[in-house]
Amino acid sequence: MEFKNPLLAVADMERSVTFYRQVLGLEVIMDLGANVTLTGGVCLQTADSWAGFLERDPGELGWYGKVSELYFEEDAFDTFAEKLRSMDIHYVHPVKEHTWGQRVVRFYDPDCHIIEVGEAISAVCRRFADSGMTTEQIARRMDVPVAFVENAMQEGGPADE
Repeated sequence: MEFKNPLLAVADMERSVTFYRQVLGLEVIMDLGANVTLTGGVCLQTADSWAGFLERDPGELGWYGKVSELYFEEDAFDTFAEKLRSMDIHYVHPVKEHTWGQRVVRFYDPDCHIIEVGEAISAVCRRFADSGMTTEQIARRMDVPVAFVENAMQEGGPADE
């Protein structure tokens, strides 16, 4: 068995595609009308068609439950967070920093699905290194093995300015 894609039921396909394009930079790679696949493998399906496949009334499915989330990582986290501040976004919470140093923000899409965007782990490591921390200090700060930090530091380019 192979997992293929997450699928989100949406009330208004055009509104949702616009949101994912403008906020997260995702593009449509396949448009079948009631089902749209975006870059990164996110699939959107109209709530009515999804309910039809399940042989249920859309109202009884309770798909506005806010009980799951899509997770993304961003190298240029500060730039992304600034972009969000310029948009009409309904936040679950503003930017915060986890104990291991990764910054994240969570917000809702137009259908109240939770979106989490975290600072790429490689960017976290580079940010700590740019502040003068050694690889060993970064590993202790993040509570990960030194090899994890070394591998992460080899990924991607410079951290956000």
